[in-house]
Amino acid sequence: MKRLPLLFSLYAILFFATVMAQTTKQNDMPSATFSNPLKVQLGDPYVLHTQGMYYMYGTGQADHGFAAYSSKDLVNWTKEGQVYFSNNKNSWSNPMAKWEGAYWAPEVYEVKGKFYLFYSAQWKVNPGNEEENFRIGVAVADKPTGPFVDLSAKPVFNPGYPTIDANVFFDSDGQAYLYFSRVAFKHPVESEVAILAKQKGWYKEIEESWVYGIKLKPDFSGVTGKPKLLLRPPVSLNDKQAEWESRSVTAQEINRRWTEGSVTFKKDGLYYIMYSANNFAGQYYAIGYATAASPLGPYKKAANNPVLQKNTDKGGVVSGTGHNSITYSPDGKEMFCVYHGRTAKTGDERVVFIDRMTVNDGTITISGPTTTPQKMPSGVAAATGNN
Repeated sequence: MKRLPLLFSLYAILFFATVMAQTTKQNDMPSATFSNPLKVQLGDPYVLHTQGMYYMYGTGQADHGFAAYSSKDLVNWTKEGQVYFSNNKNSWSNPMAKWEGAYWAPEVYEVKGKFYLFYSAQWKVNPGNEEENFRIGVAVADKPTGPFVDLSAKPVFNPGYPTIDANVFFDSDGQAYLYFSRVAFKHPVESEVAILAKQKGWYKEIEESWVYGIKLKPDFSGVTGKPKLLLRPPVSLNDKQAEWESRSVTAQEINRRWTEGSVTFKKDGLYYIMYSANNFAGQYYAIGYATAASPLGPYKKAANNPVLQKNTDKGGVVSGTGHNSITYSPDGKEMFCVYHGRTAKTGDERVVFIDRMTVNDGTITISGPTTTPQKMPSGVAAATGNN
């Protein structure tokens, strides 16, 4: 009879050991779903995919420079630390200028085994003591995690006005194009929206930011030719784009209309340029796009704009959706829009979202913004080594 308690104890130990092993195995397996926002606090997120890993860069989380995050699945991210420092040997920026030097919107591209980081910052050459003296620079590194060092002690080029939000597109013929935004600072523009704002007593003038494109030299040491205007806010109130691109003005948030944060890609012979409009710090920040037959246009804005905007007026919690990049799932079968936004919980803090997007017959559709559980990007199990 004394053996029964002993046998029972042995069975209990084996039972609990089996349960614990199964639980541990389940915990080790990747989740089948994810939910936005991701656990990354960045503005202007850009994702690079190389050698089976994703690297994310953006505005914030660094001291006068830029940080990077890494991931195998686009969902779970690990901070890699600061990868660009403004005080590198070829520094051209001014970390003491307003907005702590305005180190904004980094994007990294892999070319012939090197990694090139394009970004905007306050230029230290500022004889007029301008408050917004942004220019675009480029730094290089041997790894996506840096350290990145500026190619030269000056910006890529100086068009004579402040510029931000660099995006580089490599065409099939090997030519690289630089897209950027001329900021709204000291750029008042006459339009019917400006006339309306003045009549209503809202603002005396409306400043605007415009998106330009220009050819890059093969070694990124400069540009070729003159910038070409590609996108600007509508002049006429009858323009179908005028309503959504003017909301920061008509809501009396600020006397500016933005066209910024562009990203260009090519699909089935057609060029797409996505862009953000309205105040990045406001609720109306939203994404639209335009298409063209050549990389420098002319571009025609899409009839279904905006393709991503706040959902708070529909019972959701997301606002301020904008400045996106694009990437693909580990198996390359799904396309994702990577962007920043805000929620009722995060308040003014910008956080990263990824939502699926499709491009068919000249039309972009984005399934977002979402905060409910979504399927993990396709190919994640293979990418993380779990089957």
